[in-house]
This record gives sequence, structure tokens and C-alpha cells, in this order.
Amino acid sequence: MNAHAAIRPPLTVLLASPRGFCAGVDRAIQIVERAIEKFGAPVYVRHEIVHNRHVVDRLKAMGAIFVEEIDEAPADRPMIFSAHGVPKSVPAAAKAREMLYLDATCPLVSKVHVEAQRHFEAGREIVLIGHAGHPEVIGTMGQLPEGTVTLIETVEDVATWTPKDASNAAFVTQTTLSVDDTTEIIEALRARFPGIAAPHKEDICYATTNRQEAVKHLAEGTDLVLVVGSKNSSNSVRLVEVALKGGAKDARLIDDVTGLDFAWLNGASRVGLTAGASAPEALVQGVIDALSERYEVTVEEVAPALETVTFKLPRILTA
Repeated sequence: MNAHAAIRPPLTVLLASPRGFCAGVDRAIQIVERAIEKFGAPVYVRHEIVHNRHVVDRLKAMGAIFVEEIDEAPADRPMIFSAHGVPKSVPAAAKAREMLYLDATCPLVSKVHVEAQRHFEAGREIVLIGHAGHPEVIGTMGQLPEGTVTLIETVEDVATWTPKDASNAAFVTQTTLSVDDTTEIIEALRARFPGIAAPHKEDICYATTNRQEAVKHLAEGTDLVLVVGSKNSSNSVRLVEVALKGGAKDARLIDDVTGLDFAWLNGASRVGLTAGASAPEALVQGVIDALSERYEVTVEEVAPALETVTFKLPRILTA
């Protein structure tokens, strides 16, 4: 052991489990990879397939071209819709152009789309709990005619929403929200509208819930929680918020190890580490490696839940 290694201060890294890729993200990435293998490059992807720069850059290098709207792509190349889902107008436009398209929408997002459609057909007024401008929210609201879904972002919004028939309302939620914050909004809705129809099963996806629970386990008494994920990743941003509410002295979102400021660790002895559902595991290992260069690191895995969920790929890619 060299002299530098001998004086490295001790640091306990509490590693959240589960962390990183969820089944929906894994499926979406595989759809792009398999499409390139089957149809050759380039294939086009509407919007970032998942909200992670590293994933997008790797797929670009393989032959994926990312566009915001399908009319930016030629009609004779495959088009893939992102994991966040799209309004109904998008596949309709692809059909009109006679494009081959593949839908990488997470099945749990599709479940919310089906719920919203069911409420609409039952004549209910629908509230979507979510964040304005997020692709998933745009996709869900775009399942139904304009003006038939009201977006609610906060408890305060509940107080100002006035349905035509308070006895015939329903709510659905974005899948990547803070579980605790969403619970507060749902409680406010139920207090105002006791008969409001709820999802058969909670809309916030299992992966979002599990990652937030894992962060709660490691946050209390932790000097710093590092969340690996992109700034436009809703579930990653929520993990930072959950860590702070859970008792962490500090919590930071970093794209990768290059975003790590060692000044955050001054005086720290316990650091939590996790990754949003669209962040590759290699980025987490990169942070551990960087910490190990300066500290005598002991890694302890915090594992409140085991994930075994997988989603099937479209048949055209597996035939």
C-alpha cells in the first residue's frame, strides 16, 4: 500500500437497491438496438428514447437518429416512439405516411392511457396528476380529445378545479412522480370529491416506487446522497427530493462522475448512492471508482426490494 492510499479517510457508501434501469427502459433500449440489427441504420426515434444522455449517445453511435417530430424523418425508414408514450395523433400521422413504426411506450404508461380512455368512455371528467410539459403527460393527455383532461400539479391546484359534475370524476397519474407528494394530492382530491374514481392499481410504476423506498432507507443519517441521472429525468429528480425529505443532509443529481464535486464530501463519512430508472449501471460504478481513489470505501448495499419484472418486445423484432 502506498503512502497516499494509507491516509485515505474512510467512507461508507450506501448503495441503493434497486437502482438504475427498470424493465420499461430496458425494453425501450432493446427495441432500438434490435431495430437497427433487423432493418439496418439509420432508424429514427421520436424524442429521446429514455431520458439519459449516455444512453442516447450510445444509440446514436449505433445508427439511431433522434427527432422531435416524425415529419423530420423519411417515410421509408423505421420510426420508434419513446418509452414515455405519444399522443394518438403521432401513430395516426405515421400511418398516413405509410411508415413502419415501433411503439416503445412502457407498458405501465400504456396502462394509464387505457385507464384514461375507459374513464372518458364512461363519461367521467378526468384529472391527470403530473408535471406540465413532460413527454409522458403530453402523451397521456393526447389520448383523448383536447380539453377533456385537466392537469393537476399540486395540492393547491385541487382547490381550483371545478368539474361540471363532482360526482362523476376520475384521476390518473404520471408514472414517475414522488409517491408521497402524489399521495397528498390524491388525499386532497378525495376530500373534495369523495366519489372520485381511482386507478384499479396505483399508476406510479413499481420501479419509481421501489427506487424511492430504497432512497428513504439510505437517506436517514446520511451526509450526502448522490443520484446518477439526467436533469430531464423526472424519476431521477424525484429521488433527490425524496432523499432530502428522508433526512439526508444533502442530495445531488449528477449525470455521471464528471458532475461530482468532491467539496460536497467535506466532513462526510456516509454517502448514499443510487441511479434513476434510465441511468446505466456503469455510471454508478464510475462514481464508486472515483470515490475509491480518494477514500477508503466500504460499500453496503441497501436492498428493500427485488425486481424481477420483464416486458416482451414487439413480435416483429423477435420473429
